[in-house]
Amino acid sequence: MSDIYDIPVITIDGQQTTLAPYRGKVLLVVNVASKCGFTPQYAGLEELYRKYKDRGLVVLGFPCNQFMWQEPGDGPAIQSFCTLKYNITFPIFAKVSVNGRHAHPLYRHLKGAARGFLWTRAVKWNFTKFLVARDGTVVRRFATATKPHKLAAHIEKLLG
Repeated sequence: MSDIYDIPVITIDGQQTTLAPYRGKVLLVVNVASKCGFTPQYAGLEELYRKYKDRGLVVLGFPCNQFMWQEPGDGPAIQSFCTLKYNITFPIFAKVSVNGRHAHPLYRHLKGAARGFLWTRAVKWNFTKFLVARDGTVVRRFATATKPHKLAAHIEKLLG
């Protein structure tokens, strides 16, 4: 991959694409799950998206079932949950693995560019957040427990 925008991804409705449509945007990439103690962060992520989308922020949700099977649904079930429970309008993609030998190339890229606590590569839990600048540079990783509103200053700085 030459850059993050070339990485292939699959939309929640099964369409093959890349991150190219988001070139020039500030990205907040989050591994999400519907049956996690941190699932209420969906509301905060949506709030950030609505507040900053017109200035160039895109939140990208990637469901993950690697942490205690907290995202058991298929694409339609995940989409329905996100819409009905949290009125999510930001893009949600197909379920991915974030760790291990089957980790999605996007997560291999993100983890290699922004290490976690004590410089670990592995994503430790659902709702780990990666902030990506307009030029595709991975700027920072935020832990699961970091509430979305705590990212506002970092996002504003990148939006200019």
